[in-house]
Formats: sequence, C-alpha cells, structure tokens
Amino acid sequence: MSQLTVAASTFPFLYSHTGLDALKHLRGLGYDKFELLIFPPHCWPRDLSAQQRSEYVAWLDGEGAQVTSFCYPLLDNNPNGVDPLMREYTLDRYREAIDMAAEFKCPYVIAIPGPVNSLINPPHEWMLEWFVEGMKQLVQHAKGTGVQLLLENVPFAFLPTVVELKETAAMIGPEIGINLDICNSAYIKEDVPAMVHLLGDMIKNVHMSDTGFGEFKHDRLGTGIVEPAPAGKALEEIAYEGTTVLEIITDVLDPDADPNADIIASHDILAQSSWKARS
Repeated sequence: MSQLTVAASTFPFLYSHTGLDALKHLRGLGYDKFELLIFPPHCWPRDLSAQQRSEYVAWLDGEGAQVTSFCYPLLDNNPNGVDPLMREYTLDRYREAIDMAAEFKCPYVIAIPGPVNSLINPPHEWMLEWFVEGMKQLVQHAKGTGVQLLLENVPFAFLPTVVELKETAAMIGPEIGINLDICNSAYIKEDVPAMVHLLGDMIKNVHMSDTGFGEFKHDRLGTGIVEPAPAGKALEEIAYEGTTVLEIITDVLDPDADPNADIIASHDILAQSSWKARS
C-alpha cells in the first residue's frame, strides 16, 4: 500500500497571494501539509508583525495542518556572492526564516547554494569556503530551535550535483540534512534512484515536479523526463518517512496556467506508485 506523504508548495501563488492565503487555498484542494515560500511580498519574515505570525499559527492549529518546510528560493540573494555584505544580508534572512520556522513548529528550512550565471565566476574554492562558513553560522543559530537546515541540489547553483551536495554537507557538520529535488537531479541526467541510495537517511524532504531536457522547468508530472515510480521505490527502500512536496512552479497570474489542475494531476500520478492518494 502506498505510504509516502504528499505536501503542496505555495510557489504558484508567489505574487498573487499572501502566504496565509495560499495555505488556505491549498487547504481547499485537500492538503494539510505545505511548503511555504519565504519571499516578498508572499511571506517575508521581516515584514510580518507578531499579530500576522500569530494568525498563521492559529489557522494551522485550527485546521490541524502543518507547514512541513520553509523554502527560501534565493531569487535575489546569494550566500556565496563575492560581496561580504550580500553574504551577510542573505544569512540574516535565513536567520529570520529559522526563527519564524520555530514559531510555526516547522521542522525544516531549505538552504540553496548560491547561483553561478556570469561569464567569469569566482574560483570554486572561494565560493565553497564562503558557503560552508555561512551554513555553519546558520547551524549554530538553529541550535535549540527544533529547526534543521537542509541543503538542496539545484542545477544553476555552484553545487549542482548530489555528490557535491553530500560532500559539502559533510564539511558543514552532521546537523545538516538534504532536501532532494528529484526534478533537478533528473535534469542533469543523474541516476535518481542511485542518488536516493547515496544520500540515504540524510534525505529529510523531497521536491517533485517535471521538466524536459531543453528548457528547465518545474511542471506537472507526466509532461517531461521525471520518472516518479523508480524514485518512490528507492525512497521506500531507504525507509524514507518524510514529506514529498509537489513543487509545481506555474504562475497563477498567467492566464494560460492552471496550477490547481497541475497539482491534482501530479498527485494522482504519484498515487499510482509509492505515495498516498489525495484525500
């Protein structure tokens, strides 16, 4: 019987809804576990008053729902940028996310290695040193909060592969876990089940979506190269007990987009193999 748990991401509603309104919307689709995007104006800890935070917590408690992970997508910032002020600014935003995650009883904050997209990037060893030092600071900040920092594999980051991510996590310390993005791994042509087994119990959270090899996407499942069934089998083989987040990134403000249908169709595909069906 399928047992893996499914959560929904608020990503499609980044510019259309507040974080709380997006949670309420997804609750209407039947979900009670969520990944909350940390990005303005959607949900930005430094802009939320104590009253607004308490409204999130009260609603979650009243619905018997849970934010299972915070995702800070680094659309503007960089923890391994060359400017020390940018690195420190980014770490401060992570610190705020960790503190708010503790308030929300959310166990994980996802940390993404910074992007590389210029014609001449800083030496890799510089970026690695900056990133590891920054993550060590965040691990210290998270101590005693009940919140764990998770590194994610991202193709446009300076640590795109699962092997690099695992090696870097070891440099930071045993407190670090992994958020494995199945789509990102498939996009760079990794053997996804092998990567699941390589990481083993380091995997605390999983992202699921689809893409082709041409344009990098996070579309509904069944439209590209991602094979959920082998990934689900591998997760069961390592006795994974965490959440699989449907990280479908289609903007609800686009008149041609239908994120509700994308989320539902994707969940139904997951339910054909290792995941629980929609309620």
